[in-house]
Amino acid sequence: MSKQSKQNEALVTHIYTADPSAHVFDGKIYIYPSHDLEHDGESFDDGSQYAMEDYHVFSMENESAPVEDHGEVLHVKDIPWASQQLWAPDAAYKNGKYYLIYPAKDYDGIFRIGIATSENPAGPFAPEKSYIPGSFSIDPAVLVDNDNKAFCYFGGLWGGQLEQWQTGSHNPNGKEPAPDQPAYGPRIAEFKEDMLSFKEESKEISIIDNEGNPILAGDEDRRFFEGAWVHKYNGRYYLSYSTGTTHKIVYAVGDNPYGPFEFKGTILNPVIGWTTHHSILEFNKKWYLFYHDASLSKGINHQRSIKFTEIEYDEAGNIQTINPYENT
Repeated sequence: MSKQSKQNEALVTHIYTADPSAHVFDGKIYIYPSHDLEHDGESFDDGSQYAMEDYHVFSMENESAPVEDHGEVLHVKDIPWASQQLWAPDAAYKNGKYYLIYPAKDYDGIFRIGIATSENPAGPFAPEKSYIPGSFSIDPAVLVDNDNKAFCYFGGLWGGQLEQWQTGSHNPNGKEPAPDQPAYGPRIAEFKEDMLSFKEESKEISIIDNEGNPILAGDEDRRFFEGAWVHKYNGRYYLSYSTGTTHKIVYAVGDNPYGPFEFKGTILNPVIGWTTHHSILEFNKKWYLFYHDASLSKGINHQRSIKFTEIEYDEAGNIQTINPYENT
């Protein structure tokens, strides 16, 4: 693939897809996105316009190969505890099997995180009967570290309900911090060996500036909103996430999976559509950013399409900012 030759090309055009979590399994790229159903409804701050009830898995033999749709691998009707809104998932391989980790609302309207398993990275996935005890909010992302410990990162503001869990239990009236107070960070919890429950209570991750001060809630160009993702580069942990209201993917770097993470800069400038959600992987000694936009639907923000492009690091390990439409 020539550099950025697929930039701004939707990888999937027969359905709308978003929130791509991409991994290399068995020497191929597998993508685990959410599935936007088409409708003409309004958009709301709680994200209820996102009509998502199932997951498809996609794969590519290499960066320039056609994308294969492996079909529906899990539907909300097959999950005993879930009522609606199968939002952004992730996947992981451990213990000789594949795990699909996903958020959904329970029958009380509270987001929880569930697990489904398969012997095949392309699914189908069989869901556990209940959600992970102690889980809440949205956007789970899994890091299986070099020592085989597995960590779940999760959380999202507004419709993602992260504000509602700041007291240790669910408070539907929870609010964001004041603009001059530290922003809420994503959560982290280590999985037990079986990957079906957490080994510990989740902890908040601290994102700081280069002087060690916490990023403030009013700093919407840098504060965490949703879509945490963690990858490792040259032995360091890179936490990337969406800023939400300013529509960027940004990143921070640390030396421990629990943080703190020092803010470094912007990976992806705003795309067409309101949301931004991504993943990062290494394949054939190159690094790639998977993301989505709403260009295929001409800006309908609940009808999105997954894409990818190459990312580059400088000698100091800084990720170079991508302007998503500069080559079009």
